[in-house]
Amino acid sequence: MNVGISLADITIRNNLQPGDLGFVAYMHAMLYAKEMGYGINFEGYVLDGLGEFAHQYDPTKDKVWICEHEGKIIGSLVGFHRNSDIQFRYFIFLPEYRGIGLGKHLMAEFMNYARASGCKNIYLWTTTEQATAISLYTRFGFKQTGEKFSTAFDKPLTELRFDMTL
Repeated sequence: MNVGISLADITIRNNLQPGDLGFVAYMHAMLYAKEMGYGINFEGYVLDGLGEFAHQYDPTKDKVWICEHEGKIIGSLVGFHRNSDIQFRYFIFLPEYRGIGLGKHLMAEFMNYARASGCKNIYLWTTTEQATAISLYTRFGFKQTGEKFSTAFDKPLTELRFDMTL
C-alpha cells in the first residue's frame, strides 16, 4: 500500500475511452507475469476477452469502472452482459493502490449495477492463487460453483467459478 494515498484521491469514471482496454490488458499481462508467473498465453486470453468486450460493448447493458490517480489508470473493473447474466471481469489494481478500500468500493458499485440491471445471475472466474480477491467475493455473497485444472496461463493452476443469484 502506498502510504498517503486514500480512496478520496482516486477518480473513477464509467465512460470507456480509446486506449482504456489496451491499458487494462497491459496491466493484467505485466502484473500477473510478475506476481503469479503467468506467461504469454494469459496475455492472449485477456486480449481475446477484451476484444470480445470491445466489439460487443453496449453502454446501456455493460459498465466499466476505470480508476485513475493523477491522470494515470491504476485499476479497473468491467461488468459484461452475457444474455441474462453479467460477468464480473478485469478487476485489477496496481499494487500501490491495494489495501485502501478501492476493491470494496468497486464491489459495492458493481453489485448496485447488477441489481439495477434486472439480471438474475452474476458470475466470475478466478484462480486459487487469488486468495484476497476470493475473500472479497465471498464476503459480497458469491459462492464457488465450479473448478477446473488448467495450464492455459503457461503454468498449472486451478481456475474457480463463482456465481451469485440476485
